Amino acid sequence: MAKVFNLSSVTRIALILLLCFNSLINLPQTKALWLTLPSHGTKCVSQEIQTHVVVLADYYVVADNIKGQPLPTISAKVTSPYGNNLHHNENVTQGQFAFTTTESGNYVACFWMDSKNLQGTSISLDWKTGISAKDWDSVAKKEKIEGVELELRKLEGAVEAIHENLLYLKTREAEMREVSEVTNGRVAWFSIMSLGVCLSVSALQLLYLRRYFRIKKLI
Repeated sequence: MAKVFNLSSVTRIALILLLCFNSLINLPQTKALWLTLPSHGTKCVSQEIQTHVVVLADYYVVADNIKGQPLPTISAKVTSPYGNNLHHNENVTQGQFAFTTTESGNYVACFWMDSKNLQGTSISLDWKTGISAKDWDSVAKKEKIEGVELELRKLEGAVEAIHENLLYLKTREAEMREVSEVTNGRVAWFSIMSLGVCLSVSALQLLYLRRYFRIKKLI
């Protein structure tokens, strides 16, 4: 006789959470960006980030030169959406920047070669934001958690990050809709004013022509 197993609600929820976490950890991990810098000019990367998000990035010059020769040096600058300087480093072969965002919008990181370098080079940029920038080893040691509990904390953090991102997108959508409505209203008023001007000019032209023809005794 076959046995029938009834899963409790708690068990089902736990299984669903484990399946979700398994899907998250099996997603392809974000890899560092490789940028090819020309000998002259600047190359920039940007990312749209909301407020109160931790940003952590490491960059270094890739050793693709001939052995025995020193690595070329670069300069780096990171600016906020409002143009505030968050990081500035010159004549280096590697560097790191970290900050918590206070403005919503595009954060831009620019890199360029120093003037003494006659050839271009490549750099590696590992840019992490939000949950990816969190030091889970420190969290585990501080709160004395490990194993499944730590993985559930990671899953909780990922869910919170997704929820905050959805709220941010909802806010951006409302702002864009408001701007669109204001623009549509202005276009409508401009169209009405243009039509009124055209009708007024046509009426004045008609009056002028009638007066001209009467003076010339053509009508």
